[in-house]
Amino acid sequence: MKNVITCLLAVVLVCTININTGFATTFPEIPVVGELEQSNEKVVVIVTASGQVNEAIAAVSTAFPKSKIRKTFKRALNGFSIELMESEVEMLHSFNEIERVDKVVQYSTNLDGSVPFIGGESMRGMLDPSGERLTGKGIKVAVIDTGIDYSHPDLKANYKGGYDVIDYDRDPMETIASQGPPTFHGTHVAGIIGANGKVRGVAPEVDLYAYRALGPGGQGTTEQVIEAIEKAIEDEVDVLNLSLGNTVNGPDWPTSIALDKAVEEGIVAVTSNGNSGPNMWTVGSPGTSTKAISVGASAPPLKTPYITMAGLEKEVTLYPIGGTLPWTLKRDFEIVEAGYGLEEEWEDVDAQNKIVLIKRGMIPFSEKAKAAQKAGAKAMLIYNNLPGSFVGAVEQGIKFPVVSISKEDGDWILEQIENKKEKQYARTIYRNEEDFIAPFSSRGPVTQTWEVKPDLVAPGVAIDSTVPKGYLGLNGTSMSAPHVAGAAALVKQAHPDWTPEQIKAALMNTAKQLVKEDGEPYYPYEQGAGRLQVDKAVQAKTLAYPGSLTFGKYTKEDPREKRTVTFTIENHDEHTRTYHVKPPFEAPDGLQWEVPFSTTIKPGEKAKVDVELDLFPAVLAEGIHHGEIAIEGGPEPIIIPYVFFIEEPNYPRAMAFNFGHGDHPGEYRYELYLPGGAEEMGIALYDPDTFQFIQFLDTKKDIGRGMVGAEWTDIDLPEGVYKALVYARKDGKEDTLESTILIGSQLLQDKRKDE
Repeated sequence: MKNVITCLLAVVLVCTININTGFATTFPEIPVVGELEQSNEKVVVIVTASGQVNEAIAAVSTAFPKSKIRKTFKRALNGFSIELMESEVEMLHSFNEIERVDKVVQYSTNLDGSVPFIGGESMRGMLDPSGERLTGKGIKVAVIDTGIDYSHPDLKANYKGGYDVIDYDRDPMETIASQGPPTFHGTHVAGIIGANGKVRGVAPEVDLYAYRALGPGGQGTTEQVIEAIEKAIEDEVDVLNLSLGNTVNGPDWPTSIALDKAVEEGIVAVTSNGNSGPNMWTVGSPGTSTKAISVGASAPPLKTPYITMAGLEKEVTLYPIGGTLPWTLKRDFEIVEAGYGLEEEWEDVDAQNKIVLIKRGMIPFSEKAKAAQKAGAKAMLIYNNLPGSFVGAVEQGIKFPVVSISKEDGDWILEQIENKKEKQYARTIYRNEEDFIAPFSSRGPVTQTWEVKPDLVAPGVAIDSTVPKGYLGLNGTSMSAPHVAGAAALVKQAHPDWTPEQIKAALMNTAKQLVKEDGEPYYPYEQGAGRLQVDKAVQAKTLAYPGSLTFGKYTKEDPREKRTVTFTIENHDEHTRTYHVKPPFEAPDGLQWEVPFSTTIKPGEKAKVDVELDLFPAVLAEGIHHGEIAIEGGPEPIIIPYVFFIEEPNYPRAMAFNFGHGDHPGEYRYELYLPGGAEEMGIALYDPDTFQFIQFLDTKKDIGRGMVGAEWTDIDLPEGVYKALVYARKDGKEDTLESTILIGSQLLQDKRKDE
């Protein structure tokens, strides 16, 4: 079993996970047990060398002669991948030649209105230093994804090559049906960046390079993604887009480190932030990369549908499912419920000319939709089986309106249906909206570094782009990141001598700060610096970086302390400018700012500016503190968001739990990420109906930060469905993941997978 990292569109779930903080449960108290034995199966790990890679390989190969070196990385990562026995993995940590060891995990697949909205069309009249129009011409943009349909009429002129690390050839075409579950995600991403036909991307004349790191069904591994990054570095691309990620909120995950290395090589690295919002701490790697540009999802101008129910004030937001017809209902329709939409659940449901409510899970969205169509339904609502909203799509077009809603909204509608004797009718209302943060967009900050993520947001709701043999509208931060990658290409064309750090600063410094319905700005860990405005980024006269700040973590016992961060301010104007750094005007007790009165910078020059935070933790409230620092003196003020924490932050103590079959019959594996380590963790199994405790699947104590897991050649349990309570304790806080796991038939498990 390998932990799933999603190409950030729709998450493929084998198990149902519920992240809770302050978990109140009907489960019995967890019994106390001893340690369980570790498996002795072969595993693949990524090894980061402390010095020369060849020396580390020689040392490991001598110590473990039966191990197998798989890949050697020299530019994206100073290390290699190796296959060896799981019992040998821990011994790797004792080698002086080795800095760290990480298990290989798996990655999979999480314009017409959005491009003008971010200022893309206004670029067409601007010229680069050589007199060319700003269209991205001559800029090499790499798409690490599922490949590209380079025969698509909107993409074939811009496609320049790439590599397929799945099949090891130079034909990075999307997976077709004869090779396994077909893919389309990379083609959609590429179209947002550089389509030039019926659809026009942000930079319609870029040189597109495709690196197929995700194969059939959009599946790939850490090893393949890093290898693709390495290939892109070797090909000297200018901009790199990774619309993929996992739920591991760790800054030192190998893919995050690889993106940092790519930036050090002079490449602008752009990555999606994740689709696990709206809670804090949901950003996943490689969106946790310090030097890359991590992108969340906002809404372009939309006509958003909501449904209300007679006599009730509550409004339910509808999110389109990609590959289905848009929601255009204009009158009231009765709502009925049909469980998960399984074949047997339709027997007693009269769905003719009605809206049908169906729960996510058990079978793919397309099967649910086809069954609803067959039953004569007018439209379908799919509500989440986890807290919050979700994004999704179907691979084959469904000529039927299908939308997603949050679990909370679905449960509320179900309650109205079940608790009231009369029929329940839904009325659709439509609102013209824009510039709100999509509920599914993952939030930061990043654990351990406590950095602000995302860096900025871009349109990621109902984005039309290219797919093999056509076009499709999709949702997700997968769609947001390529807007920024295309924008980076335009900035690079306009300023060919700018570094990745300067381009990132231009994009963040000129972003539009978004506000909520109540007029208050979104938090820094929700929107970063704000929403992308590429036209302003290209014309930036002042750059200030870093574009966001963290002052880290304090404890109440800490003495009064001064911490300093340093800005670089650059003047790209034609005349001398005097800048003023202005922290928040009103500071609470226990907090003082010290900044220089002014800084004067001549044209083409830059200066370092220190900002000092003098803080007395004992008088400040526990939790996250945030605000903005303004830099005035340029054509427009630059807003720099900042955060700091008092006491250990309230991040989930456990995340990214996955359980499933191993590589051979009867084998099982699990993986779990502990962002801060744990004093104790365990997996307790219960009867799903009675919640009676059955046994512990695993327990561990005093575990360090990172991924933990185990494998079994056989589990002595009857086949069936079990409820798992995964828990981790650290610093007086316990978090749990509630999961449904399957023991037994792989066929049964595959049937339960959702799209």
